[in-house]
Amino acid sequence: MNKTALATLLSLVLLTAPAVAQPNLVATYKDWIVYKLNLDGDTVCYAASEPTDKSPRSVNHGDVFFLVSSWKSGVAKGQPSFMAGYPLREAPEPVIRVGSDKWEMYTSEEEGFIDKSSDEKRLLAAMKRGSDMRISAVSERGTATNYTFSLLGITDSINRMEKECR
Repeated sequence: MNKTALATLLSLVLLTAPAVAQPNLVATYKDWIVYKLNLDGDTVCYAASEPTDKSPRSVNHGDVFFLVSSWKSGVAKGQPSFMAGYPLREAPEPVIRVGSDKWEMYTSEEEGFIDKSSDEKRLLAAMKRGSDMRISAVSERGTATNYTFSLLGITDSINRMEKECR
């Protein structure tokens, strides 16, 4: 995983301000990286990972990530999100699977989010117990895509992210 490219991409995605601040690498835990970013007087902390597998292999997926984010101010705490490298189709909704559990996501352009806070917490708990997470989505063009994310290091990453944004 190219940490510099990941940090640059995530800073561009997370920021809406004209001046782009660079996130600070906090720690790496196996397949997850923790960053901290100052954003308009608030601190944003996030754990990020890239997929270990993408399909179909014949298409350009762009930069794909899964994030868990928290804001020191409390705007969000432990918010999971899927970032595709392309615009997502609203229906069918992206689906996350960890073991036999599944969650549907709503989309906002290239991102997918969990609708309810209780479902976010249930997903994070499943991620901490699981070994991998699978996400299926459909691009705006109609291409069905599938991703596998390793969950090795997610518990330490979430714990560190929470500590950094207290």
